[in-house]
Amino acid sequence: MNSKMSRRDFVISSAAAGLAASAPITAKGQARVGKPGNRVKPVVVASSNGFTMKNGGRFNCVETAFERIVKGEDVLDALIAGVNIVELDPEDASVGYGGRPNADGIVQLDSCCMHGVKKQAGGVAALEGVRTPSLVAKAIMEHTDHHLLVGEGAQNFARNLGFEIEDDLNTEKSRRQWLEWKRRIDPEHYLDPAKRLEAGRKAGLDMLRDGVISENEYYGTINCNGVNPDGEICGVTTTSGLSWKIPGRVGDSPILGAGLYVDGAAGAAGSTGRGEANLYGLCSFLIVEEMRRGQHPKDAGMEALQRIKDNTIEPRLLNERGNPNFNVNFYVLDRMGRYAGVSIYAAGDDSRYAVCTENGAEHAMLEPLLEGSA
Repeated sequence: MNSKMSRRDFVISSAAAGLAASAPITAKGQARVGKPGNRVKPVVVASSNGFTMKNGGRFNCVETAFERIVKGEDVLDALIAGVNIVELDPEDASVGYGGRPNADGIVQLDSCCMHGVKKQAGGVAALEGVRTPSLVAKAIMEHTDHHLLVGEGAQNFARNLGFEIEDDLNTEKSRRQWLEWKRRIDPEHYLDPAKRLEAGRKAGLDMLRDGVISENEYYGTINCNGVNPDGEICGVTTTSGLSWKIPGRVGDSPILGAGLYVDGAAGAAGSTGRGEANLYGLCSFLIVEEMRRGQHPKDAGMEALQRIKDNTIEPRLLNERGNPNFNVNFYVLDRMGRYAGVSIYAAGDDSRYAVCTENGAEHAMLEPLLEGSA
């Protein structure tokens, strides 16, 4: 590849070659690309870290996945190759290696994947010692009759299939930030349960306000969904979960219908943000069902966000305006290649998501349900 070629030019040239190779041929022998009634223009959407993280390489998650898709690789394989970049990047504190540890300082990882064409899925939760839980989730999909393995059983399964099991997935950075959190919540060693819960939550919010961590890292996660020129859709979500969570806590990310849902006849949706709020309504499933009824991805995503808002009634989860005091984002794609990124709130430059089309990668703004911030 020409050393002067930009990332954007590389993606565009790869897309053009892939689309031309796979496009229908007219009676005159000319390829038709992107016209109504013909093949879908491929697209990959992901959470913001699908654009920002590269693990020291040249290409990010969505660029990597898109390039592989237009070259004809299986869509799920392409998406997992993309999220592996983020899982392996020690600078991303929300996913994989160097992800945020739990309250005991142990990194426990969750992931799931769904294949829209094969109608197959796999997931893993509370997995320790494997940097790429998305690959273990895919192995569960391919090698078992099950959708979800957890904890020690998931680790044993991974070991039996030849995955490297490491003693500790913390990096110096993740361990240092865990120690900072521990010092803030437990200055007198132990508190009673009510005080400890409040202290832990306050410490996390204080660290957000102090700039020690970002909101994206506090909740974690990368979701990535894609469609190829044949309209074949897949998705994957992977995370280290809520920062300093109770050991064994599992959020929405590995749960089919919550952190991810894919139906090859309708579309795909995945999430980041407060997992418990998403779990209550199985909102990724809701979004896909709305698209099945003909809704645009943006409108389907907004329906789910409104459902979360309506279901949030506990005072501890409400701000002074009576709205949720947390955020949830959805990344949505239908089988026609239409896409959207939506959020309860989208305040500031951090409120972005990743998308890659034949025009290259973009760090697009999320569209909010509500004004202001959580």
